Amino acid sequence: MLTAIIGSVVIGLLGIWTLIGYMSTRGIETPRYTVLQKAAGYEIREYAGHIVAEVTLPGGFHETMYTGFRKVADYIFGNNSPGQKIAMTAPVIHEKSETIPMTAPVLHERASSNGAYTLSFVMPSSYTMDTLPKPNNPDVHLREVPKTKMAVLSFSGYARERGTANKIAKLLDSLRQAGVHAIGAPVLAQYDPPWTPPYMRHNEIQIQIE
Repeated sequence: MLTAIIGSVVIGLLGIWTLIGYMSTRGIETPRYTVLQKAAGYEIREYAGHIVAEVTLPGGFHETMYTGFRKVADYIFGNNSPGQKIAMTAPVIHEKSETIPMTAPVLHERASSNGAYTLSFVMPSSYTMDTLPKPNNPDVHLREVPKTKMAVLSFSGYARERGTANKIAKLLDSLRQAGVHAIGAPVLAQYDPPWTPPYMRHNEIQIQIE
C-alpha cells in the first residue's frame, strides 16, 4: 500500500512538473526560419533578420551564463528607458567570444586571459532598432542580426558545458564530412526556463555556414 501511495505521488508530481514546463513556453515567440535541407543529425536553416539584446562578459561557461542572463533579463523586465517591459522570447543564446567590445576596455584584458562569452535574447519581431527601449545598463547592447544561414543540431536535456562541447564537436565533424564550410563560432541556443523538466527541454547548437 505504501509503495502504491508513493508511486501515485511521484506520478502526480511528474505530471505537475510536465504541465509547468509546457505552460512556461506556450505562446513564446521564436525566430522565423526556413528549413533548406535536412541532413543526418542536423538541419540547414535560413533565419530571417532579427534584433538581439546582448551582454559580453569575461569568465567561464557557467558564470557568464547566469550573470549574463540576469543582466539581459533586467533589461527586458524594465531597466530601460522608458521603463517598459518587453515580452520574453526564445531562445536564450550563449556563445564564446574572443574579445570584449571596446565599449568596455577595462574588461578587455581579463577577457584575453580568461575568455569571454556573449549572452543574448532575441527581441520580439514587432520591434525595430528605433522602437526598442534603450538599455539603462551600459553593459547591455542592441544589435541587428542580418538574414543568416545556419547549420543546427537539436538536443534535449540540460545543456551542460561538457555535453555542449561534445555536441559542437559532433556538428562540426558532420559539416566537415559533408563538405559544408562553417564561417561562424558555435552558438548554444536554449529554449526553456530552468525549471523545465529535462525530457521536455529543447536546445540547439547553431553554426553559421557559407
